[in-house]
Amino acid sequence: MTQFEIRDQFYLDGQPFKILSGAIQYFRLHPDQWEDTLYNLKALGYNTVETYIPWNLHEPHEGVFEDSGLLDFKAYFDLVSRMGLHLIVRPCPYICAEFDFGGLPAWLLNYPGMRYRTYDQAFLAKVAAYYDWLLPQLVPYQFTHGGPILMMQVENEYGSYAEDKDYLRAVAQMMHDRGIEVPLFTSDGTWIEALESGTLIEDDIFVTGNFGSDAPGNTQALQAFFNRHGKQWPLMCTEFWDGWFNRWNEPIVRRDPEDLAHDVKEMMAVGSVNLFLLRGGTNFGFINGCSARKHRDLPQVTSYDFDAPINEWGQPTAKYYAVQRVTHELFPDLPQFEPRSRQARAYGTYPVLGWADLLEVADQLGTGQEVDYPLAMEALGQHYGYTLYRTRVAHHGHPERLKIINAHDRVQVFIQGKHLVTQYREDIGDEVLFDTDQDTAQVDVLVENMGRVNYGFKLNSPTQSKGIKGGVMINHQFRKGFTQYALEFKPDMLAAVSYHEGPRPTQAESPHFYRFEVEMEQIQDTFIDCSAYGKGCVCVNGFNLGRYWSQGPIQYLYVPSGFLKAHNEFVVFETESVPVESLNLVDQPVYRSEEEEVEA
Repeated sequence: MTQFEIRDQFYLDGQPFKILSGAIQYFRLHPDQWEDTLYNLKALGYNTVETYIPWNLHEPHEGVFEDSGLLDFKAYFDLVSRMGLHLIVRPCPYICAEFDFGGLPAWLLNYPGMRYRTYDQAFLAKVAAYYDWLLPQLVPYQFTHGGPILMMQVENEYGSYAEDKDYLRAVAQMMHDRGIEVPLFTSDGTWIEALESGTLIEDDIFVTGNFGSDAPGNTQALQAFFNRHGKQWPLMCTEFWDGWFNRWNEPIVRRDPEDLAHDVKEMMAVGSVNLFLLRGGTNFGFINGCSARKHRDLPQVTSYDFDAPINEWGQPTAKYYAVQRVTHELFPDLPQFEPRSRQARAYGTYPVLGWADLLEVADQLGTGQEVDYPLAMEALGQHYGYTLYRTRVAHHGHPERLKIINAHDRVQVFIQGKHLVTQYREDIGDEVLFDTDQDTAQVDVLVENMGRVNYGFKLNSPTQSKGIKGGVMINHQFRKGFTQYALEFKPDMLAAVSYHEGPRPTQAESPHFYRFEVEMEQIQDTFIDCSAYGKGCVCVNGFNLGRYWSQGPIQYLYVPSGFLKAHNEFVVFETESVPVESLNLVDQPVYRSEEEEVEA
């Protein structure tokens, strides 16, 4: 059995031990890529892998837990163990991770007045119920039970959020009460206010820092904090940021490989390190987070490449080889070897086989609910995707006034199937006029949840709830009588869509589904070229690959081979008035042509 201790240094079986770790998040990779990615961690010369466990994916509805497929963390941990690697696990309620709601489940929004990440008894009760399911499954993987887990995190960057030590102690106690015996730790920025507020150093819970450069300065600040509290602990950076995430309509952030290698070498020379990230992966489906801003928040893109040493599609980059080189310079006795690389395949272009107008097929999708007034997405039991609100209004022989009250995030209004207006957060509430030559008009409002804020001051904001919360006003009156459709793009919803053959009518203005079939003899990774599309998402064989948007910077969706088979069905959901005429599968990512990269 492995013995792991935190004293003046880390000790493994009584010998000084330096943690050389990389973050590999199992839920952002297809499971058939786990082994190659862990192999490449070892090839770097590293000995440990780190991962979050996202609450919102594992408990998508209250009391309903999921741990299969991409979420089978036990299979992932078993693989880590078989490959002789150690493991750092971060099962905290909040993970940030550029993830929708920072990993908090959206059903928490149905509890008015609950304050997340504080000593709020209602919130702590939900955490406790989740931990009742999760933590007993982690117990056998601890090093105290012969497993790979060396440490677990209590909370994540809490010093950048609040200073509620009662909350931190409550979470730590929950972990201990459910059999967690390995050392606990916190990770925060290294400025004094963050360390004083976000740590439990007075309770002897290990403290680490998060930063991506200036290792000497940051570790000096961490050491000074230890000294102030009389601790002789090893220095560790739990998130050494080797790249950065990206948002729609912004240039991709890049970092020079040699600059990174220099800074990583400085960190490895003075302490232990976890590269955040070794490989980023993909924000499949609608799990991307959103950056908080005062007026208009900024949702993140589907790719979580992060400019990491191993890119989104599994290829080691120049960063990887630069870090491998400096690791060898510092630790020449560590075993290193050539990494594995994945190759994508261009399958060509395929014509559209069928189309369906969302406004025509909405009743087929099995999600309609009759309500007096529009309900928020979460009140429908829906957490991600789109919500369609439908009503009929009388026409009074003059232009009618329409106003959407308190909706998030993006609203499209259609009158008799014709596009009237698209509004974002700063526009929602502006009055618009419509007219019709009919006695009544069908009004459809499609609202897209573009991602909940994952970090910062808006975590408890009302904007985290999606859909229409206030109502729809027609001629200064709140309209009563709606049918609401929850569009989460799950397999049963996709299977219910009935298609017309051939290309769609060119004059169509409403959102459309487009169906394609692709036969494959040799199955490899591929990319969907989305540069001719407007905005929407793409599903393959019932799995939602994620969002695309012509704003860029990315104009592709990565398709791991594990989602493919000999006969494949692709469904493109396009919300703009852009006809989708073909599906183009290429062997490399596609970016907006005018993109200008910037240095991190």
